[in-house]
Amino acid sequence: MIKLSSLTIGKSAVIREFEKSDLHIKLMEMGCVPGETVKVEKIAPLGDPICIIVAGYNLSLRKTEADHIWVEEVAV
Repeated sequence: MIKLSSLTIGKSAVIREFEKSDLHIKLMEMGCVPGETVKVEKIAPLGDPICIIVAGYNLSLRKTEADHIWVEEVAV
């Protein structure tokens, strides 16, 4: 498993777990739930924020937020 923040543009992955923090509830409310597939759509020039597609919509996350999400990369 790798952190969501480690994925490059165009890569897809399945959310597996979160690091323990108060942030995981906020992330789940935004559609980032274990088992959900995410795709990295864009990354800002300085690496922050990261735009992902999750549950059919675009979501921008700070790199520090994406660091809390552990994913398993999948082939598209």
